[in-house]
Amino acid sequence: MTVGDMLYYTAAFLVGVLAVGRLTRLVVDDTWPPVTWLRAKWDSWTNDSLWNDLLHCPFCISTWIALPWTAWGWFSDLHWSYWIVSLWLAGMYLAGMVNVRDIPPDQRA
Repeated sequence: MTVGDMLYYTAAFLVGVLAVGRLTRLVVDDTWPPVTWLRAKWDSWTNDSLWNDLLHCPFCISTWIALPWTAWGWFSDLHWSYWIVSLWLAGMYLAGMVNVRDIPPDQRA
């Protein structure tokens, strides 16, 4: 394996982690109406069972989001479509984190 290969796979790993992080945030915390609807349906289906934690725990759901994401990257040999979607999600996540930290404390909601 060359140094270029190692950098390529390291970049794929880092971008993939950020993409999974963004999707995890979307599922667990965001208020986008389709996701809040999904969480409400999940809550009604699972009641107070241990399965309910799955969509409310970032450590739990990120495992299950990362599984197909990794499979997509692996089995597609990091196809360009994997890169486009991963970079889009990673960019959204980083931009949101920078934006939140850019607001002065006295102006935060």
